[in-house]
Amino acid sequence: MSAILSTIPSAGIDSHVGVAPAISISGVNKFYGGFHALRDINLEIESKKIVVICGPSGSGKSTLIRCINHLEQHDSGQIHVNGLELTRRAADVEKVRRQLGMVFQSFNLFPHMTVLDNCTFALKLALGTPAKAAEGIARAYLEKVNVLEQAGKYPMQLSGGQQQRVAIARALCLEPRIMLFDEPTSALDPESVGAVLRIMESLAASGITMVCVTHEMGFARRVADRCVFMEKGEIVEHAPAERFFTSPKSERLKAFLDQVL
Repeated sequence: MSAILSTIPSAGIDSHVGVAPAISISGVNKFYGGFHALRDINLEIESKKIVVICGPSGSGKSTLIRCINHLEQHDSGQIHVNGLELTRRAADVEKVRRQLGMVFQSFNLFPHMTVLDNCTFALKLALGTPAKAAEGIARAYLEKVNVLEQAGKYPMQLSGGQQQRVAIARALCLEPRIMLFDEPTSALDPESVGAVLRIMESLAASGITMVCVTHEMGFARRVADRCVFMEKGEIVEHAPAERFFTSPKSERLKAFLDQVL
């Protein structure tokens, strides 16, 4: 499959901001009552790089990626996306979210809308794109993820893998500079997993920045530039992908890789 995106749009960012990391996280903490979900997280993700975040269940992976998109509010520390600080101000949140596309484990498609309407809704509502232009954009991305023939159907008429590909197309319609994936294959059957991973690999080859929370270690080894291992809300180890898999430093990462590979 050819690359999903031939160019990465500027999404309204001034040229001088381009030197900043795509994502910069400094001293971030997150609490749920007395539970310390994220502990002093420090991480920089370079533009056009693919970063995979892995670790056991409950390690804080999904919480971290949701904080980047302000689906969860971090309690302390700083998050910058393409040079823009993510604060609690609605205007700042909107500016940051304009840079990001997100794909969830559970698809999160609108069940009462057709596939095409799911993909055009945000274009028309958030960006004011005329209906005909929005439909053209949506059809182009649906074709690129191989579900254009499903455009007139409703989500419940599709398989899980088809729904996830629609979710990817919907996120791409807004032409984000960064794509976030929160365990996008964990709810899929093995055949559908392969189809979705192939789409993600093609997207990775296009030059867009990607942050993926996943247990698919084969995908991580093939595609990722860097891998991050988390446990108990902390980053235990992060390294270029090849070193991450062949020369892990921490005993905890060695044990994790022995179990999942």
